[in-house]
Amino acid sequence: MSIKAYRNGILILSTILVLILGACSNAESNDTNNENTNHENMNEENEINNESKGDKNHGDMEHSSSGEIPNGLKEAENPTYKIGSEVILKSDHMEGMNGAEATIVGAYDTTVYTVSYTPTTGGEKVTNHKWVIQEELKDTGDKTLKPRTDVTLEANHMEGMKGAKATIDSAKKTTVYVVDYIPTTGGEKVTNHKWVTESELSAK
Repeated sequence: MSIKAYRNGILILSTILVLILGACSNAESNDTNNENTNHENMNEENEINNESKGDKNHGDMEHSSSGEIPNGLKEAENPTYKIGSEVILKSDHMEGMNGAEATIVGAYDTTVYTVSYTPTTGGEKVTNHKWVIQEELKDTGDKTLKPRTDVTLEANHMEGMKGAKATIDSAKKTTVYVVDYIPTTGGEKVTNHKWVTESELSAK
């Protein structure tokens, strides 16, 4: 083989190697781009899902109500906060509630419960919902129920709540209040909000 033919052979091999290495580099770049795109899409989906879950328990809660009281509920004879009293809310059931100035419009002695239930409209289970009172449970009489007791809800605080099967998470006898307040986040006045417990209030 002549020197010229030898040099030509080396040149051809070098060219082939350059082309192969270039193709591999492009493939790796495409794979990296695809992987980054997939991660970005997954992150966007997770953020959307987390936002949806974040307000599941109270996002659909009715802020205001008609003021109608369940049958059998008795007015408190000597409540700590009298009707007409100005108070500060310390509960965070909903956005704009904690720290809001409120007026007492009703005070009642009863047993209050936190409950977990699956809405009749479907969707995810609601856990530790505050509050449902004794008179909003179906066919339970006036006996305080123990945690893990299964009940049927007659309360209608949220969509899909009335008629739902629920489990008692906690129970305590106390005075519950109905309040009017203006959210700290602004917006319209909330009227006849049910329920706020005595420990969730402080004097103004």
